Amino acid sequence: MAKSRRKQSTVASETPLTTTPILPPGIPAPPVRRASQRKQSTVASENPLSTTPILPPGVPAPLARRSSQRKQTTAVTEKPLSTTPILPLGVPASPIRKASQQKAAQPEPLPNVSTNPNDNKKIADGPQALRASPDGSSSPGIEVPQRTPSLVNGATGDSDSSLSDLSDFESPKKGPAPATKAKAAAKPRTDKKPAAKAKKELGEETTSFDQEVDDEEAPEEEEEVQAALTRPPPVNSDYLPLPWKGRLGYACLCTYLRFSNPPVFSSRTCRIASILENRHPLKDPNAPQHATKNRPDKEQPADVARGQAYVESIGLANAKDIVKMIRWNDKYGIKFMRLSSEMFPFASHDVYGYNLAPFASEVLAEVGKEAARLGHRLTTHPGQFTQLGSPRKEVIKASLRDLEYHAEMLSLLKLPSQQDRDAVMILHMGGVFGDKAATLDRFRENYKGLPQGVKDRLVLENDDVCYTVHDLLPICKELNIPLVLDYHHHNILFDADKIREGTKDIMNLYDEIKETWTRKGITQKMHYSEPTPAAITGRQRRKHSPRVATLPPCPPDMDLMIEAKDKEQAVFELMRIFKLPGYDKFNDILPHVRRDDNKPQPTPKKKATPKKKKKAVKKEEDELEAAEEAIQEAFEAEQAVIPEEEVGMGGPDGRVYWPPGMEDWLRPVKRVVKKKDPSEIGEAKEKLTPAKKRKAAADAAEAATNGVKEEPAETPAKKAKPTPKRTASTKKKTAKSVPTPSISEDEASEALPDLSEEDKPAPSKPKAKPARQSARAKKADYAEVE
Repeated sequence: MAKSRRKQSTVASETPLTTTPILPPGIPAPPVRRASQRKQSTVASENPLSTTPILPPGVPAPLARRSSQRKQTTAVTEKPLSTTPILPLGVPASPIRKASQQKAAQPEPLPNVSTNPNDNKKIADGPQALRASPDGSSSPGIEVPQRTPSLVNGATGDSDSSLSDLSDFESPKKGPAPATKAKAAAKPRTDKKPAAKAKKELGEETTSFDQEVDDEEAPEEEEEVQAALTRPPPVNSDYLPLPWKGRLGYACLCTYLRFSNPPVFSSRTCRIASILENRHPLKDPNAPQHATKNRPDKEQPADVARGQAYVESIGLANAKDIVKMIRWNDKYGIKFMRLSSEMFPFASHDVYGYNLAPFASEVLAEVGKEAARLGHRLTTHPGQFTQLGSPRKEVIKASLRDLEYHAEMLSLLKLPSQQDRDAVMILHMGGVFGDKAATLDRFRENYKGLPQGVKDRLVLENDDVCYTVHDLLPICKELNIPLVLDYHHHNILFDADKIREGTKDIMNLYDEIKETWTRKGITQKMHYSEPTPAAITGRQRRKHSPRVATLPPCPPDMDLMIEAKDKEQAVFELMRIFKLPGYDKFNDILPHVRRDDNKPQPTPKKKATPKKKKKAVKKEEDELEAAEEAIQEAFEAEQAVIPEEEVGMGGPDGRVYWPPGMEDWLRPVKRVVKKKDPSEIGEAKEKLTPAKKRKAAADAAEAATNGVKEEPAETPAKKAKPTPKRTASTKKKTAKSVPTPSISEDEASEALPDLSEEDKPAPSKPKAKPARQSARAKKADYAEVE
């Protein structure tokens, strides 16, 4: 037993000091750690001192960490001191990061995900796919617009349609920044891989819809800006198509007519809830419908035909205004316009859709007749969600309905042969859905099944997100589809290995592009717009500027659509810059003044009828009503009534142009309420009206009756009676017999006569103001005592 206890190492004597710390008196020894907690290295004995710190008196020993928290390498004991920092007293330790916040060193390999939404339900289509902007990109932001399901045709733009209603994909509340380049469609990420690594493996740009964005994606905007600053400058042509012989046009809306009275535009719309509500009859069928006073009565039975008549009436009102817009354009030298896809709300809807014939045949024929008479070209641009390359069958069916709706609308115009061929429908290819080649194959297959009326009008356009001119030109040649060249989209998205940014290199493809038009006998058209001056990155440059500064190097007889926010004003701007035909037909508008409208005249105010007996009041009311009718007739006769066909046409001077940034001039001047100065308020109080004076007097009298006697109401002054002579003896007697109330010196000097001159009577003052006296002073009797 003794030998077993006395087993010592052969090298024990070589250790100069023991590893057990020598504690001062009064300090308890630290608890002995278990074997599971004592993980020591084979070289632990090499340290001359223990790593356990010697604590001062009164300081408790630190808690022992568990083995899961104490990950040490085999060489950790080689360090003479612990790596854990010793914090001062009262300073909390930094929190330990969770495993979910720590980035993995090496991400897992990207799985082979199917991009077919019929097989993989996580693949988003339609509203969330990164695709091209349609015809104006009127969105104010610079990011890719995230479309939510809408209830109207084209709720986000003039050229959109209602196809997005079919999508059941809900956009996230917080969307990260979209992809920087547009070489592929967006697909929601289903893994936790870093975006940059996933994009690199896919060979394409994707958009993340995860609400928790990785840290690597945060500086994406900064990287995009740096890449945009280093891009080569564009190479533009110095050719100008002058003298100009073509037609300039704008899209869908005339800003001047939109603010006319009454407004003239062709994109009135409604909601599905309004259609359902208007299936019920009005509360008062004999009165016109009113937003608050006469609404549909939901308690009465609904009729589908009544709701259908409501939505059709909106479409008819839109179509009738097209006639006025065509005449207005012709007056100022504009011969080209794009019709709004919102003209007939929900016409292509799967549930609430309807045919335009026969209810709209007559009004559309009138539009076509006016366009034919004035040589006006009309086109359309279905929305960006009309995609024939989508992998979803529901989107294909909805796209087919939308194309048939546009084709029917154009065919009902009954245009002459050439104008009818020129009435085309411009369409974007859409997203790539993970595979551009497969998307193009689906488009080929779906195009074959289109009706011939749709094929005759269908035209493809290059976009600024997915499809370049080089992507679409081969398929346009293959399927005999004309190609619209959009200069603005081309400068953002182009094949850098084949062409440079700018308008010069693209001119080498003019002949091939024109051939796609001439072989179908359609007049060629192009689109032109410019980015905003402050745009730097590709996403920022997608936003269209309000106006353009130059003409593209197109043929001088081209039909050129100017896609700008200021619509017809952008066309006027080009006319003024280059003195194009029609530049001398319009002039600047007068700020906030419209002299070509029949403004509603105010009704003369009725005079207040005084309160009299019933018979007298009735007789006076009849006389007053007859007088008002005579005044109204004379008032209306004095006003110059503008004919209906001249309303909103700019007047004889053609004042329809508003300078850049002065769109507020189209509206009446805003009423500004000026705040009164305190000095003016004081002066206004001094100038009281007779009514206010009477009210003040009444208030003072009421206050006096309620016991407020400090400041009685002033009464008119009475003539002072002469005071009888008083002798000194009489005064003394009066003072002794009648006690005098205590009054102030001023009051005494005014109330009592001057007794120093006894033989002189007091002078009478007929208009003198009464002296201010207290209540007790009025009751005092100063009569002479006999």
